[in-house]
Amino acid sequence: MIRCEGVTKRFGRVEVLQSLDLDIERGHRVALVGSNGAGKTTLIRCLLGEYNCGGRITVNGHDPRAHRTEVLARVGFVPQLPPPLKMPVGQLLRFAAGVCAADPMRMVEVAARLGLDAERFRRQPFVKLSGGQKQKLLISIALGRDSELLVLDEPAANLDPEARHIFFQLLAEKQASAAMLISSHRLDEVATLVNRVIELDQGRVVLDDRVADLVDLSSRLRCSVGLLRPEDAFARAIGEWGFSGDAAGLVWEGTVAGPDRLRFLGVLSRYAALLAHIRMDEVQARAPLQDVVRA
Repeated sequence: MIRCEGVTKRFGRVEVLQSLDLDIERGHRVALVGSNGAGKTTLIRCLLGEYNCGGRITVNGHDPRAHRTEVLARVGFVPQLPPPLKMPVGQLLRFAAGVCAADPMRMVEVAARLGLDAERFRRQPFVKLSGGQKQKLLISIALGRDSELLVLDEPAANLDPEARHIFFQLLAEKQASAAMLISSHRLDEVATLVNRVIELDQGRVVLDDRVADLVDLSSRLRCSVGLLRPEDAFARAIGEWGFSGDAAGLVWEGTVAGPDRLRFLGVLSRYAALLAHIRMDEVQARAPLQDVVRA
């Protein structure tokens, strides 16, 4: 699917990618991690044909620079920062669908699943949408087509918890037919989405590891969190996840997308001294699973 052989990229005297070798096959869900300046974004832009580079890159047998139209027609890309496009939403959808001979209504349907009524905003310039609306529309464009490669740069950063769950469900529908490259600064944000981790440092691969593929991307966890005493800061934090508390503010209940479990536990860890119990039951699992953690 993706093959990189001795790939190098320089900006002036700085060698951002250094003799990078990499193979990614269909069905691989890869977390591309590393600090700022590690080379993640540069590698992605080389894969998309935006940069000339040394060495050799092929995507599904095509050079992404020489055959950019053919490559981009089969790639779904969600950038970290939405582009400042002034074209109306409806025009953007038609243009994006035309590039890959897709039906724009499929993108509208994906947007609806994410909670965005694209038809309502079809005359509104893309640049005028909120951050969350832009992210949902870009995800809809990437996933509402027959993509063989998904390149996702911090894809769920601006999504609310419910939209994140739908996004993970959409990825689950693609996981057998596409390769996924998910870029992030933090492994814990994407660890449960992937079955392979590649870490870059100063333009080199310093870690390439297969990981246990145990999380059902479409799963959901029913959670109960008990506190030793009520705390307003905790109430605000867990309220952002859609949880509701009892009258005393001591027991909070809600649901969390399965792939978000580490992210959710990271939020709870800030209030470790307050926790009396955490209970998590997977309600859409491939096999029964119950995790109980008692403080």
